Amino acid sequence: MFSLECSAQNVQHDLTEIPDVAQTETDGQEVLETREWVDSLDYVLSQGGPVRAGRLLQQLALHARHAAGVNLPFSATTPYQNTIPSAQQAPFPGSQEMERRIKSLVRWNALAMVVRANKIQEGIGGHISTFASAATLYEVAFNHFFQARNESGDRDFVYFQGHAAPGIYSRAFLEGRIPTEKLENFRRELKPGGGLSSYPHPWLMPNFWEFPTVSMGLGPIQAIYHARFIRYLENRGLKESRGGKVWAFLGDGEMDEPESLGSITLASRENLDNLIFVVNCNLQRLDGPVRGNGKIIQELEAIFRGAGWNVIKVIWGSDWDSLIRNDRDGILVRRLGEISDGQYQKYFVESGAYFRQNLFGTDPRLLKMVEHLSDEQLARMRLGGHDPIKVHAAYRAAVDHTGSPTIILAKTIKGYGLGEAGEGKNITHQQKKLNEEELELFRSRFGIPIPDDELHNAPFYRPSDDSAEIKYMQARRQQLGGYMPQRKVSATPIKAVPEAHFEEFYKGTDGREASTTMVFVRLLAKLLRDPDLGKLIVPIIPDEARTFGMEALFRQVGIYSSVGQLYEPVDMDTLLYYKEIKNGQILEEGITESGSMCSFIAAGTAYANHGINTIPFFIYYSMFGFQRIGDLIWAAADMRTRGFLIGGTAGRTTLAGEGLQHQDGHSHVLALPVPNLVAYDPAFAYEIAVIIQDGIKRMYIDQESIFYYLTVTNEPLPMPEMPKDANVREGILRGLYRFKTSDASDKKLRVQLLGSGTIMYEVLKAQTILKDKYGVAADVWSVTSYKELYRNANDCERWNMLHPGESPKMPYVTQTLKDAPGPFIAASDYMKVLPESLAKWVPGQFVSLGTDGFGRSESRVALRDFFEVDAKHIVLATLGALAREKKISIDVVKQAIRDLGIDQEKVNPAIS
Repeated sequence: MFSLECSAQNVQHDLTEIPDVAQTETDGQEVLETREWVDSLDYVLSQGGPVRAGRLLQQLALHARHAAGVNLPFSATTPYQNTIPSAQQAPFPGSQEMERRIKSLVRWNALAMVVRANKIQEGIGGHISTFASAATLYEVAFNHFFQARNESGDRDFVYFQGHAAPGIYSRAFLEGRIPTEKLENFRRELKPGGGLSSYPHPWLMPNFWEFPTVSMGLGPIQAIYHARFIRYLENRGLKESRGGKVWAFLGDGEMDEPESLGSITLASRENLDNLIFVVNCNLQRLDGPVRGNGKIIQELEAIFRGAGWNVIKVIWGSDWDSLIRNDRDGILVRRLGEISDGQYQKYFVESGAYFRQNLFGTDPRLLKMVEHLSDEQLARMRLGGHDPIKVHAAYRAAVDHTGSPTIILAKTIKGYGLGEAGEGKNITHQQKKLNEEELELFRSRFGIPIPDDELHNAPFYRPSDDSAEIKYMQARRQQLGGYMPQRKVSATPIKAVPEAHFEEFYKGTDGREASTTMVFVRLLAKLLRDPDLGKLIVPIIPDEARTFGMEALFRQVGIYSSVGQLYEPVDMDTLLYYKEIKNGQILEEGITESGSMCSFIAAGTAYANHGINTIPFFIYYSMFGFQRIGDLIWAAADMRTRGFLIGGTAGRTTLAGEGLQHQDGHSHVLALPVPNLVAYDPAFAYEIAVIIQDGIKRMYIDQESIFYYLTVTNEPLPMPEMPKDANVREGILRGLYRFKTSDASDKKLRVQLLGSGTIMYEVLKAQTILKDKYGVAADVWSVTSYKELYRNANDCERWNMLHPGESPKMPYVTQTLKDAPGPFIAASDYMKVLPESLAKWVPGQFVSLGTDGFGRSESRVALRDFFEVDAKHIVLATLGALAREKKISIDVVKQAIRDLGIDQEKVNPAIS
């Protein structure tokens, strides 16, 4: 139905554009029959319009199939021509000449920025060609579509193609938002006065960029989930529906990334007509053609039409209209569809004569069609993506379309305007320099008023504020609500969360067993019931709610669905049935960590994008976090995202039976590089409560640009009461505190045991064994965050290095442990390198036990023995450390190996 109606729209009214199909028949009777059918269809089109004609064609196709088994050949693509016929184009509302002049100025300054940067410092980099190909796509949008604020008070969101950043800077320069000095320091941000980042980076330019997009594929998937999150906010009553759009400008080569296409059916399933993809189809990626032997526009059309998107192709410019209109037999359109993208790329760099002979010379009728055009005219025939009239028509159709997302496939030339310096060539992506002759040609082609004697410096050019160009630019942006891109934080701090929500977790479970996952879910349920805070919480789950014991939340707050629940769930008779509602709070994303992370980012940046302090809690298998979606986590950091990542079933030995691919022994190590991520591995219920309470305060009251990673496990264990020591809360948050002092104060042998997460309970067992069997008094310390301790220690060292004449600062870990006697034994469910990151600041011999190596399908007991992090190996490591300090005999260690039943010849878990 969709494709038939679209086809009908393409043949509406202007019958001169339709080939006379009757003329292609040879049998006289067929000619008459065909003529009658075509006349009948023309009548339906004139009386009922394209929608009625589409329904009729569909009914005829169904009848032919049922009556005689006639099956029409399937095609997911339309002919290689513009989707919108020239007769149906929306009129262009602005001054084409004025906008051409402005676009030329933007082009020049974008080019000058990159060229000047590389003259000043060889190899500083930058990209000219992407924006050169996309300038018209952006300028039409800036002048007529990008709503910084519409009449209803809403706005558009734009995911700019990362490599086009120089063009976006250039326009902001002309608007007066970026001074010349900043342009001078493009890609040199450490210069006095600052500079401009290479690509869109909100962390580095927090008042300008909103979305980091240069890591290929992250823009498309984030745009999809952002558009869906906007509908989520609207359906939950947190935001009014006011018609803003989410635009994503993408490259055709970028569409090969799995993230680019992986969630496109979500967009159509959710009817996200607030989403518009614009794909800059310059047919070329970094090294060569995107589809040298194929056609990327046709391929993408098939993919997106099949996924239910509204597809608009913008292939040919207005210069081609008369040729296509006079193509009575369709031979030109057929020929245009035969040529591969690699050959089209060749046409872009060859002469008009080559173009005439190679494209049109295959058929005398084609040559006849262009005999009135000179070779020069042929060479200058514009593509659709460089024609503002065609681009405007596509944008207008996309903005007005309802019921599904839209993708615009715009054909362009990479490096458009660079001429011999790289227009359409394979090397154009890396082009960063132009010689004086090339600069002169570019200047002349686009009419930039720069004299010859200044060209060698590639100077920036901005007309005066009262010039016609600047006035026009400012007027257009004023009418569209203001400048873009621009990041403004409008959310106000939330109220303090009542202490009562956390108090029950300070008391422990009085001997009853509970996993830290159960504790987290219990706390989340309490927070959801808070009248002020509850509505702001966004639980995000990638199809693992029952694994994490969260099914009770189905009834409490419901699962979000844009259409509600159109079926009776199979578990309707149970208390915790699968409940989908239109204003549901849980984002049950299905099996997609990437999609879930994009929802986390959308919710975690709503404080800036929508002025709403939504608090995302994204819980997932910890193994499938940093190693699978680390690029998105890094993007979240760049975007100043706030919220809680919860790594469930965390640790190498806590997920019994699952084995190698599910057991996580490295997520806390992979969390170390993310600068504004605060990571904790709590062992007890009260630690979780303290951390989440402080996290909400820091992110949503103090407004810090940080986010959290907490690991929780599914192992039921007794949760102790929070120690009464006044320093415990500070220790939890800073990463280390003494949990249990040895009750064997009379012992001469003293050691310090450091535990975290679920391995803390093995450490406590080891404490008892050491006292009862070996006469060793061990104090037990809870390490809630190796990362926080590591960060603090490095901060102190840096300060000491820079202030040699002042009293040195002491790292928190050193200060806390400085009076603790004996060697230090640290055991965790993560790689040994995690505890070892603190070794230089621990005031004594330091031994690290961890879970290096692949996982195994086994019980927790067997796994901890295999990875040598169970109580007996902690005891052995402790005795070995005492022996090295000559405090006990080596014979005691040897006997302990026999007494504890340790296999000295077992395989090394790190390499087996």
